[in-house]
Amino acid sequence: MAGGGGDDSRGSNGSPNYGARLRRVRLGLIIALTSITMVFVSLTSALVVRRGLPTFDDQTNTYVRDWLRVSLPFSLLMVNTLILLVSSVTMELARRQFAREAALAPVRSIPGVSVGEERRFPWLPITVVLGLGFLLGQWLAWRELQNRGFALATSASSSFVYLLTGVHAVHLAGGILALLYAASAGVLFRKPIEVRRIAVDATAWYWHFMAFLWIYIFVLLEIAR
Repeated sequence: MAGGGGDDSRGSNGSPNYGARLRRVRLGLIIALTSITMVFVSLTSALVVRRGLPTFDDQTNTYVRDWLRVSLPFSLLMVNTLILLVSSVTMELARRQFAREAALAPVRSIPGVSVGEERRFPWLPITVVLGLGFLLGQWLAWRELQNRGFALATSASSSFVYLLTGVHAVHLAGGILALLYAASAGVLFRKPIEVRRIAVDATAWYWHFMAFLWIYIFVLLEIAR
């Protein structure tokens, strides 16, 4: 019915209902994060079971524990953790910056009204650089593990280290792609600030989750190694 109260896509005046879009995106994000959580819960359960599970030794005809203690590059992983935590702060600052700009967009569109130009700090590009720095740090950590004699197939314990950190890195890389889209959408795709705000908002909460998840993985590996 024309001129009604609007639906999830359009407001009462026919303009895009970005608030409804943001709510839908956040709901979808919650579902996605729940799925990711279940993946890491499953991996944690598998690690705990495998760590305490003995294997049969054909030479001695006995069951032995083959869970080797992995020498983690603790200092390098701590630096990676600090980088990711700092990136979570810059991501939150970027989210608030885009939310503020989206809130002021309708006022700026009114002829004759000026709200002034505030200085924009490049929080989003900084977050992308820090995210790439974290991935580079993880690659260096994997190289250090190999130098210490712990390759992917060395033992079950080292396999879980690569598996947990690798799956996390893949998910974080997905967040970086979302950030690159949000950063370039205004220039390359001419997307309005409201659309970019939705992308940044969803990615910010996803990024915070990745930071929390990494801390959990780091603690888990320290306990289980």
